[in-house]
Amino acid sequence: MASPVPTGRADLHIHTSDGDGMASIEEILDAAEASGDLDLLAITEHDDLSPGLRARDRWAHGNYPFTVIPGVEVTTRSGHVIALFVEHPIRSFLTTERTVAAIHEAGGLALIPHPLSWLTRSVGARVMSRLLLNPETTPDAVEISPSPAARVTARRAAHLNETEWKLPRYGGSDAHFPEFIGAAVTLFPGGSESDLRLAIENGVTHGELARPVSARSLGLRRIVRQQWRGLAVTPRKILGPQIARIIHRQPAP
Repeated sequence: MASPVPTGRADLHIHTSDGDGMASIEEILDAAEASGDLDLLAITEHDDLSPGLRARDRWAHGNYPFTVIPGVEVTTRSGHVIALFVEHPIRSFLTTERTVAAIHEAGGLALIPHPLSWLTRSVGARVMSRLLLNPETTPDAVEISPSPAARVTARRAAHLNETEWKLPRYGGSDAHFPEFIGAAVTLFPGGSESDLRLAIENGVTHGELARPVSARSLGLRRIVRQQWRGLAVTPRKILGPQIARIIHRQPAP
């Protein structure tokens, strides 16, 4: 019996200006609407579920041709893990095994972004091997992305997934600028949120690099500003705004 033909398109890794992204929730929704080629998008801020929940609320009060899924990119002791389909925060800085198990206990799916990358906190090969030993800690999918962090290890990650991990692949742009939204997509049968979840669970998703976005088109000043923002994101989310002000030498309000 032939596999269902993928018809839905989703970008499952997007950041906002509530974290280290450079676009507000409204700007992200407008950019996704202008592109016209996404059925779903996931807002996955670092260690903070609230931007995803606010984005879903904003979407619910609009008339957008796509669905918003709230998510969170959780910092573990050994890298980042994206939690989708969760309604409550997932604790940061647990072991990666405990984080994946906690996501599953909360009824969510655990995705591995930019696997093996040394440019950002990423789950490495040894940790992946440990995760796969237990169904409760086995991730649900692994990412394909055009982000610089993902590109540096893309070939090795693809080889290991094909030969050892054998996990479904999903597309996530890891967009920190609105121009990147939809640069990678998850293809899946159907078009709804429930269709996407079922496709990941059944291993019938396909990750695809949809279009290139050059650093030149973003501009050096914007890139530097985003990188500077990123230095304070995890401390701010985990330890509070006082830490962020110390890092940036900002006065208290």
